[in-house]
Amino acid sequence: MDLRGVIWRKSSRSSGGGNGDCVEVCFTRDAVAVRDSKDPEGEVLAFSSASWRTFIAGSVGGVFRR
Repeated sequence: MDLRGVIWRKSSRSSGGGNGDCVEVCFTRDAVAVRDSKDPEGEVLAFSSASWRTFIAGSVGGVFRR
């Protein structure tokens, strides 16, 4: 996946006083990519748009709460 020139986004809630455990996402025509903000040259996970929508819906719906 060619990610040159993409715009990575990080949650506004991730800055200031946190422990640095943040991820960044970018949206491409074919996928959503996720990386560790502390290691921007490291591994990138890529998800289809449909998978990403399912993940977000589950997150908002409380599926991942303990």
